[in-house]
Amino acid sequence: MRIVFMGTPDFAVGALEAVVRAGHQVIAAVTQPDKPKGRGKGVQMPPVKQCALKYGIPVFQPVKIKEPEAVEILRGYEADIFVVAAFGQLLSEEILTMPKYGCVNIHASLLPKYRGASPIQWVILNGEKETGITVMQMDKGLDTGDMLMKCTVPLEEKETGASLHDKLRDAGAKLIAEALPKIERGELKPEKQREEEATYFSLLKKSFGQMDWTKDAVSLDRLVRGLNPWPSAYTYYHGKTLKIWECEPAAEENTRQGQPESGEPEKVCKYAQDGGGTGRIEKVTKEAFYVRTGNGLLKVLQVQLEGKKRMRVKDFLLGCPLAEGDILGSGEAEF
Repeated sequence: MRIVFMGTPDFAVGALEAVVRAGHQVIAAVTQPDKPKGRGKGVQMPPVKQCALKYGIPVFQPVKIKEPEAVEILRGYEADIFVVAAFGQLLSEEILTMPKYGCVNIHASLLPKYRGASPIQWVILNGEKETGITVMQMDKGLDTGDMLMKCTVPLEEKETGASLHDKLRDAGAKLIAEALPKIERGELKPEKQREEEATYFSLLKKSFGQMDWTKDAVSLDRLVRGLNPWPSAYTYYHGKTLKIWECEPAAEENTRQGQPESGEPEKVCKYAQDGGGTGRIEKVTKEAFYVRTGNGLLKVLQVQLEGKKRMRVKDFLLGCPLAEGDILGSGEAEF
């Protein structure tokens, strides 16, 4: 088939390569405009553009895909189908109905659940056990079109946004390669989404990553994993931003004396007469420090202090000796 591929980030690259390897004629790659990068203001090309140029595929980068000039360029390709994966702009109904087989989207969830822009992170934040990929026929709604094919991807116990992104990228690439010949042969039966089962989650902002220590340790662990690598979870230490990159809920037990038991690094006792609140560092070991949350303790293993590199806590403590009783969570700085 003659295909116009529409996508922007790394998530879409796997699908583009799969379509090319399957022998389809990709006549154009449509992606977002290049953006300035860093203080030097050099230009950064979207990953899909880089991939397209590698294969000699013409690239179109409209600022607004709905503008009449852009629509006419799309029409001129005379494509059989538009394949869309994390493109980043909404398509007009005119564009959706332009190709012979319409537009199909590779969505990173098991629709109708987790519609919206950040399904990969939200399934981790919500403690889901599985997610997947849905290849859907696009309509004018947001992720509301008929479903064509699905595949399920289980979540591991320590799943992060980064690891799940790569799993779903690869699953999406495989699924679209399977779907395209079936679409061409008319073998797929579109399935309507059940609106009563639909859930929608919005795009995450950087501010969402600020850790609220009044929440329970399990939820905070999910926050750290789900927002790794972006936008990342953070707190404050002495007015400086402290990013938390790796942690886990820690078991704790009560003792009459209210002192930590020796020989059990995974267990930190709950201070019966402790006046400290949430965000308080309860214990510091060579490998980790433990923070009081609204329910349970959070064992922190990897951090990044503002202006410093990401490092294991054992290395971080060499230059920043945290102390029991220190409080995390107050400050204005951010990086």
